[in-house]
Amino acid sequence: MFKKQKTKGRSPGAHPIPNGYSKMIQWCWDNNIAIAVTPDWDRSNEYWKVEIRVNKKLHVDPNSYFCEEAYDKMYNYYKYYYDKYNKQ
Repeated sequence: MFKKQKTKGRSPGAHPIPNGYSKMIQWCWDNNIAIAVTPDWDRSNEYWKVEIRVNKKLHVDPNSYFCEEAYDKMYNYYKYYYDKYNKQ
């Protein structure tokens, strides 16, 4: 019997949402804007990319970041889109 080998994936780990950002993130999700930290498969395990999906169009930040920096950048993008398009 063959044993299925486990695949090794990458995880940036858990990072708490900064105070005040939950409202901005929820607004973005409600308006079809989603931002995520994903592995940069072309570089070592330490590097991450930031992907932005607006409606169904995917944009990828061209820079690579260390884990903490990637999360900071992701939250900055959420704030940017919230401030730019939320006209209440």
